[in-house]
Amino acid sequence: MENSGRKPGFSEIIAQSAIETQEQVMIPTKKSGQLFIGIPKELSPYENRIALSPDSVQLLVSHGHRVIIESKAGERSNFTDNEYSEAGAEVAHSRKEVFKSNILIKVAPPTMDEISELHPDQVLICPLHLPLITQEFLAALKKSKVIALAMEYLQDDDGSYPLVRMMSELAGLSAVLTAADLLARSNEGKGVLLGGISGVPNAKVVILGAGVVGEFATRAALGLGAEVRIFDNNIYKLMRLKSRLGESLYTSSINLHYLKAQLLDADVVIGAIHSKIGRTPMIVTEEMVMNMKQGSVIIDVSIDQGGCFETSQVTNLEKPTFIKHGVVHFCVPNIASKVPRTASLAMSNVLTPILLKAGQSGSINDLFYLLTGLRKGIYIYKGCLTNRYLSDRFALKYTDIDLLFTSRL
Repeated sequence: MENSGRKPGFSEIIAQSAIETQEQVMIPTKKSGQLFIGIPKELSPYENRIALSPDSVQLLVSHGHRVIIESKAGERSNFTDNEYSEAGAEVAHSRKEVFKSNILIKVAPPTMDEISELHPDQVLICPLHLPLITQEFLAALKKSKVIALAMEYLQDDDGSYPLVRMMSELAGLSAVLTAADLLARSNEGKGVLLGGISGVPNAKVVILGAGVVGEFATRAALGLGAEVRIFDNNIYKLMRLKSRLGESLYTSSINLHYLKAQLLDADVVIGAIHSKIGRTPMIVTEEMVMNMKQGSVIIDVSIDQGGCFETSQVTNLEKPTFIKHGVVHFCVPNIASKVPRTASLAMSNVLTPILLKAGQSGSINDLFYLLTGLRKGIYIYKGCLTNRYLSDRFALKYTDIDLLFTSRL
């Protein structure tokens, strides 16, 4: 029976956008719900993605929305200015013009200089890399009076995180391929082939977390012929993983006794723990890392939420690794940026239906009232800090986002 009072979630919005017939509007007409979306070129040399593809821009423009993109913003994802121009976007050579938009979408957190260019009531959509967040950063965002949404905390009704899931699939596959490369390097790794050959034992991969990253990392590792061990405290996730892969997998809850034993002879350890709110829990201590084999590899996919290894430190794609206690560490928070075109298309597939729905609702602010999961991504709302973890971490005043919306809920 249809429940007419239930509000749609992210998955329904994305599904509806995929199946609905879209009219081709050759000359966009201005609507009361017209969005003004800006996408600047990322200043970081280590960020190669862009939030919207030319196809997505074309769809948004055909619905009467205005999109302005800084020149060469899509270059590192192999999208040209001409493609965006042909799709209907305004290609600007001035960053100031892009920052005049009402909705600014970035794939990396803003720099302090970029924050100074934001304006009150502007909606900022970008990731929130917790290890890099400072009190000064939060103070500047609060002062700017913007509405800041963290991509990784946008939640669907079923508790899932759509953008995290897409990037997690990429991260899981990339983590294993990266580990295979690092393990084979004679100057850093042990010169070992991930998977082994006839007469030679397979490499051993330990994966912490049986979520989406863990699942796709397991698929890739098994496909290469590695021996895989998976740890997670969610027994349902372990059961689901075994059912999906149809393999006689070694699975275990995160029992320190069993985990220590498996780490002793592991060739690769992948941290794939995701925290719903705040920092990811620390699973592997420095002492445990010290007891690992020399030349083994750690890939900490959880580093964007603080990391689940005590020895982890944020790195970047220019210098992605460091060696500590003889173990190679790879701790790049935007690992999906290694394959920027694929990552950009995946991100665009999630963001575009949300933006279209915002236009239909009148504005993205109106959509906040309709979707609880979208509100959960807000960590700064017009000068108020609305993320409990950041409030506790920096001893700043916390305001419940739902209370700010009570008057219209």
